[in-house]
Amino acid sequence: MDYQTILSKRVQQVKPSGIRKFFDIANEMEGVISLGVGEPDFKTPFAIRAEGIRTLERGKTWYSANAGLMELRTEICRYLERRFGLSYEPKSDVFVTVGGSEAIDLCLRALVDPGEEVLIPEPSFVCYTPLVEMIGGVPVPIETKAENQFRLTKEELLEKVTDKTKVLVLPYPNNPTGGVMRKEHLEEIAEVLRERNIMVLSDEIYAELTYNGKHVSIASIEGMKERTVVVNGFSKAYAMTGWRLGYAAGPAPVIKQMVKIHQFAIMCAPTTSQYAAVEALRNGDESIEKMATEYNMRRRLIVNEFNRLGLPTFEPEGAFYIFPCIKSTGLTSEEFCEKLLFSQKVAVVPGTAFGNSGEGFIRVSYSYSVNHILEAVERIRKFLETL
Repeated sequence: MDYQTILSKRVQQVKPSGIRKFFDIANEMEGVISLGVGEPDFKTPFAIRAEGIRTLERGKTWYSANAGLMELRTEICRYLERRFGLSYEPKSDVFVTVGGSEAIDLCLRALVDPGEEVLIPEPSFVCYTPLVEMIGGVPVPIETKAENQFRLTKEELLEKVTDKTKVLVLPYPNNPTGGVMRKEHLEEIAEVLRERNIMVLSDEIYAELTYNGKHVSIASIEGMKERTVVVNGFSKAYAMTGWRLGYAAGPAPVIKQMVKIHQFAIMCAPTTSQYAAVEALRNGDESIEKMATEYNMRRRLIVNEFNRLGLPTFEPEGAFYIFPCIKSTGLTSEEFCEKLLFSQKVAVVPGTAFGNSGEGFIRVSYSYSVNHILEAVERIRKFLETL
């Protein structure tokens, strides 16, 4: 069987995730300390777990509606109003997905036809470009800069907009840089978009992990709600990564088409996870605050430690990553990560996994205990001494 001719050429041309390469190596080595995984080290809060268990014990294991439990969609709308001042109708404007990643995929598939362009600020999470490529769209990277704390500027956006531009991905708070877009920055972006027929895919999965102020959604900016699909979920804020639950909120005509794709591809999100998510939204605000406070402490610690190592690190204002500059070592991002892994058994991620503009940087996660972080920092110090 000639699989090269059988397999989709479009899929074969998509590059695998640059993150997984290092994790696969690290998983086969003993004694590795990882600062690479973007996953909370907290357990899902007890009350949320208990609610999931109760629904299983009661046999509540049937399909939900394609768009998700109405009870959950109602709570999502209440949450978005309470936390971010966003108003949506649960029947038409919101639906539940298998993680935020599915919501991103469905949004792009519902909006983009082959040959149309999707603007993607980089560095950014690894999924956007491959998903655009797999539907025949054209990913257009926008290089953001460290001197702007990796925010997207109005000028950078205008340079890339063409008559083929269909969607702008707005991935803030940002993975991998920790950069955020404040209200004044979003208003400048909105000035450009309100004049054009361009939709925004606003990936706000780290919204609750915003430091030095509250997260602001571009959907809350005047004239932007009708041209924005907000993607969020439960993985980061509630430490529910394995529950695989996310959602999208946006204009009813767009959500309707996203649900149609979801209907044929997935049917519905896991009902046990949905019932647990209802509990999270109703009674989980205190847990959010506790975890965010801990991350904030780790954030200050790790930024200070990396700057002491001589690896310049701007202080991120969101998510749970830092993006240190390693240009002073004379190594490429990939060389740095490989040498560090094999010499000191510390796993971090090369900045190039998040786009070419990530060259000269590494992503380091602080979703780990303080002792874990300090041990990794000590090993990195020893590695730098060998250079």
